Amino acid sequence: MKKKNVSVTKATQIGEVLSLNPNVKDVLLGFGLHCLGCPMSQMESIEEASMVHGVDPDLVVEKINEFLNK
Repeated sequence: MKKKNVSVTKATQIGEVLSLNPNVKDVLLGFGLHCLGCPMSQMESIEEASMVHGVDPDLVVEKINEFLNK
């Protein structure tokens, strides 16, 4: 049975990403996105969180998708 590909975009909310796979927190933490426990961060998009922390949102999305689909 082929594994279903999961894909997130810059518009995907942090809370949604974490609900897909809680271990994706390690990818986010690797980019310096340390406020994952903050209630507001759950409603932020990947793009918003990346901009606040000065990180390229396209790179974050790429690494999250790689992690989710390995």
